[in-house]
Amino acid sequence: MNALSPKAVIASTRLPVLVIDDHPIVLQGCRRVLEDAGVETVAEATSVVAGYRAFHRLRPPIVICDLTFQGSGLAGLGLIRRMRAVEPKVRVLVFSMHNDPVIVARALEAGALGYVLKDHASAELYDAFERVRAGEVYLDRRLATEVAMLRADARRTPESQLTPREQQILARLAQGKSYGAIASDLSVSYKTVTNACSQMRQKLGVRTLAELIHVAVTQAQRQG
Repeated sequence: MNALSPKAVIASTRLPVLVIDDHPIVLQGCRRVLEDAGVETVAEATSVVAGYRAFHRLRPPIVICDLTFQGSGLAGLGLIRRMRAVEPKVRVLVFSMHNDPVIVARALEAGALGYVLKDHASAELYDAFERVRAGEVYLDRRLATEVAMLRADARRTPESQLTPREQQILARLAQGKSYGAIASDLSVSYKTVTNACSQMRQKLGVRTLAELIHVAVTQAQRQG
């Protein structure tokens, strides 16, 4: 997303910024940070329902939102989705105590542009707000690394753990070839093929040759 021009950033300070959190001390701290950032109007809400109503009424360009509300669990995730559905251009900065990368990833998938932990210094909240106000994504380095690793793990299938040789053998199993025929095709020993199949069964979590062949056929169908 392109950053706002300086003129657009200045104009945005005249629009309200909505802070949604059920802790008075957090609201007070956010207000101070936003005032330091030159925001003239700060609106506050202390529940998901009140936050959504305030958002619908004010249509602020930026929202700072917690994820957890008393008695509502991670209701902030649903709130972010609802706000984004009403106004896709709204820029949401999550301010939360949750440092679990799974929760961080879910917030980003819901539409948040930035994520700051509550146990960090107010200077970081200020920096995050300025980045989000400029239309940029904000995550601290540790969270960014953990979320990236999480997404990489999600993309990694069991089949991707196989070596090139194991992939060759698996492809020939899908064709219905015997161990002997596979060994001849690849110019390797019969024992090499049987050992490779044993390793693949462990990697793919299957117990029998029939189950391994089923995996091989399924993969061939996906690729074909």
